[in-house]
Amino acid sequence: MPSENASDGIRYKVIPIMTPQVLTILGSTGSIGESTLDVVSRHPEKFRVFALAGHKQVEKLAAQCQTFHPEYAVVADAEHAARLEALLKRDGTATQVLHGAQALVDVASADEVSGVMCAIVGAVGLPSALAAAQKGKTIYLANKETLVVSGALFMETARANGAAVLPVDSEHNAVFQVLPRDYAGRLNEHGIASIILTASGGPFLTADLNTFDSITPDQAVKHPNWRMGRKISVDSATMMNKGLELIEAHWLFNCPPDKLEVVIHPQSVIHSMVRYRDGSVLAQLGNPDMRTPIAYCLGLPERIDSGVGDLDFDALSALTFQKPDFDRFPCLKLAYEAMNAGGAAPCVLNAANETAVAAFLDGQIKFTDIAKTVAHCLAQDFSDGIGDIGGLLAQDAQTRAQARAFIGTLR
Repeated sequence: MPSENASDGIRYKVIPIMTPQVLTILGSTGSIGESTLDVVSRHPEKFRVFALAGHKQVEKLAAQCQTFHPEYAVVADAEHAARLEALLKRDGTATQVLHGAQALVDVASADEVSGVMCAIVGAVGLPSALAAAQKGKTIYLANKETLVVSGALFMETARANGAAVLPVDSEHNAVFQVLPRDYAGRLNEHGIASIILTASGGPFLTADLNTFDSITPDQAVKHPNWRMGRKISVDSATMMNKGLELIEAHWLFNCPPDKLEVVIHPQSVIHSMVRYRDGSVLAQLGNPDMRTPIAYCLGLPERIDSGVGDLDFDALSALTFQKPDFDRFPCLKLAYEAMNAGGAAPCVLNAANETAVAAFLDGQIKFTDIAKTVAHCLAQDFSDGIGDIGGLLAQDAQTRAQARAFIGTLR
């Protein structure tokens, strides 16, 4: 089994990258993927797109292929592949269409590729991200579930194969920007007291708790600050998203759980902070736009144009902060507990949450049932670790089945 401090060997040193970078973008039709392509389009001399993966959004993927001319496009299955092929043929686009999980692994690990944007939502993105790590790629990590499910395994694989792991999530990217460049997981050596992740609090920060049972999916996906997909928007509303990000930060920065903090900051201007031993706190600020962290990662060691406007300080009336309330956000408490338990608990947390959120979005359960489902699945002791991808995926599948069975009792 990988050791619990397997991330010690990851060093976030700036290495000049070949120009143009050859990119595979997994999840290109989602919000992160679209933002990535927007940044790429501003720097045609720096980037070439090798492959795009868009699951089932064939019309959007066809349009992306027409613009960026990748060698390959990947969709979920043969039916969607046939539809995409027809659209590409109509438009005279020569992109070759692939489908299925193995195709994602293939385009992530192809020899031609230098960097992989891992932006597939959920644990389904794990095998392709792990394949990129095994081939020593530069990994632009937007799929937080990869580290939640397989933190020790993934970071050890990246270290062993010389893969660079650059955090795209706005909070982790903010931390990355204000940490010393030779940080390499050495908190004490650099005088770091704690890492502070900020959270908006989502759309229900001030809502009456008595109304939570009646929250609808349409209400839950309306984030006040960020443009995101439906699943991550619900996670933001429950603050499970911040819980997953805590676990991600634990692995990315080799930071003990007791040195990770969460503070609610409704304006989403400060994206995260690092507290130092001497009393200093360094923060990264900016408009809430994912193109900023994407451009920071893609451009290293340069700062490149992201298309994001300047932060207007005159328009900021106030920046406010508060502690999270676990009565309002029980999912955040569950994530803390899973992180402290370690082992397979974070994998169980993620699988149960993904299943519950899907059921909520499908109208099968109430908003408050999401936390109940996760708590039910975490009731056992999962502190023993799982050291291989097969075991992790088996635990993931087992937990999803357990969650579905529990959801059946709630209807």
